[in-house]
Amino acid sequence: MSIPLKEGIQMLSVQPDTKPKGCAGCNRKIKDRYLLKALDKYWHEDCLKCACCDCRLGEVGSTLYTKANLILCRRDYLRLFGVTGNCAACSKLIPAFEMVMRAKENVYHLDCFACQLCNQRFCVGDKFFLKNNMILCQTDYEEGLMKEGYAPQVR
Repeated sequence: MSIPLKEGIQMLSVQPDTKPKGCAGCNRKIKDRYLLKALDKYWHEDCLKCACCDCRLGEVGSTLYTKANLILCRRDYLRLFGVTGNCAACSKLIPAFEMVMRAKENVYHLDCFACQLCNQRFCVGDKFFLKNNMILCQTDYEEGLMKEGYAPQVR
């Protein structure tokens, strides 16, 4: 069983007075102005790529992932090895690489994160309430409290 490794990528400026380093990807000398250092090896910027999508890892972020002898970007690592789960609203599968919303232990597709009574979508900063494992907007939450015989405290 291989353990995943999250590794940092450093971009270094090649000093003109140093001996050229060998690239771990193509085995040629690195004569470029910049080189990448990752996995305790040196790389041309074009040689440090994701094994799945071929993106240049120095351009997509400062980390790479390795597992099963593969060098991967974050998205492909999560797609191949990440944990998937089901949306608490629609019960459909959420891929590991997809952006989600969380409320306590519940996880939702972005499109499913809406009031489950009136379907109002929430924007950043909007108040929402979780009652009996249902996401509610403030209006529906307060109406539910009124029906139960007590009003919410307003601050």
